[in-house]
Amino acid sequence: MTLIYITTKNKVEAKKISKHLLNKKLIACANLHPIESLYWWKGKIQEDKEIVIIVKTTEQNFKKVETEIRKLHSYDVPCILKIPTECNKEYQDWVDKVTL
Repeated sequence: MTLIYITTKNKVEAKKISKHLLNKKLIACANLHPIESLYWWKGKIQEDKEIVIIVKTTEQNFKKVETEIRKLHSYDVPCILKIPTECNKEYQDWVDKVTL
């Protein structure tokens, strides 16, 4: 299983991306989390509230998921981090079953 960590500007964008990926059956699940981010942008330290999406998918779906996120994401430089994981067999079986 692979987790993908994505930051978004707000809950509306996070839900739009998550539902799009679910409807295409590229992910099994999406978790949305409010965060505060501090980062460098255009030579200045920025401080923003964002929503993180953590999606669960298969290793082979990563590139497809990345492509779909880029189509919908509002950021010039979106954060799309692939995190390889291990999980219990039953959960992995479910992820494999519900994704294409």
